[in-house]
Amino acid sequence: MVNIKRYFIELGLKRVAVDEYLASKFWRAGYSRVEIIRTPLGTRIVIYAARPGMIIGRRGQNLRKLQAVFEKLFNIENPQITVVETDNPDLDARVMAFNIALALERGIHFRRAAYVALRRIMNAGAVGCEIIISGKLTSERARYEKLSAGKVYKSGEQSLKLVDRAVAHVLLKPGVYGVQVLIAKPGEVADHVEILPPEKVREMFPEIAQQEQKQAESQS
Repeated sequence: MVNIKRYFIELGLKRVAVDEYLASKFWRAGYSRVEIIRTPLGTRIVIYAARPGMIIGRRGQNLRKLQAVFEKLFNIENPQITVVETDNPDLDARVMAFNIALALERGIHFRRAAYVALRRIMNAGAVGCEIIISGKLTSERARYEKLSAGKVYKSGEQSLKLVDRAVAHVLLKPGVYGVQVLIAKPGEVADHVEILPPEKVREMFPEIAQQEQKQAESQS
């Protein structure tokens, strides 16, 4: 008899291991996330990235290598790999963190890279954004610099549902730089309160309209 709890825990651990492997190998391709779906014919693996062509490779060479890695290293039976482009990469914290790390690797100044990413995220429709870059930025002593715009939820239910967080690392000559990106996506918060117009209230609650009509008739 299969232990249901153990089955889902092992499935979650395997997904995390595959996700970390793909993130370390394809961060330059703007890797976002992975989905693992069991099917009667095998295991379907859906990889989301900003630049799918870099993951697929020339004539699908990388996909054939990934298929062998998934079978031998992660014990995934008959993996069927699909690479999909991310819908809105500017609202994906992981993609933007990897983009900033790639800009730092190319020699772009950290403030410029952060400001460009911040502008792109806010123009994409984000409620708020926070970017933290740490490392030996201006001297031999490590420090961090934070850039933020809009509203970023740090606690409560909305921080779990509406905030996307990602961390990326890049090795440069001064040492390891860390990039953290938090994106507050548009959505309804838990404590949202909307004041309806009187017409809408009467439509939703007919008894209130009837009570108002009776009061008007008694006064006349």
